[in-house]
Amino acid sequence: MKRAEVGNVIEFRGGLQGIVEKVNENSVIVDLTYMDNYRDLELDQRTVINHKNYKIIKENAN
Repeated sequence: MKRAEVGNVIEFRGGLQGIVEKVNENSVIVDLTYMDNYRDLELDQRTVINHKNYKIIKENAN
């Protein structure tokens, strides 16, 4: 499995998407404000996702 890099858009937890802000050894920190419906979902601005729990949707979104 390919690991995400900073700037990639990833999908996780049944359709949520975000932009990778930081890559750690076992996880990534993701900015969820990328999603159009972010405010409607009442989620935190960032979350941590294990490398096993996402797929890369778009590389280098920056």
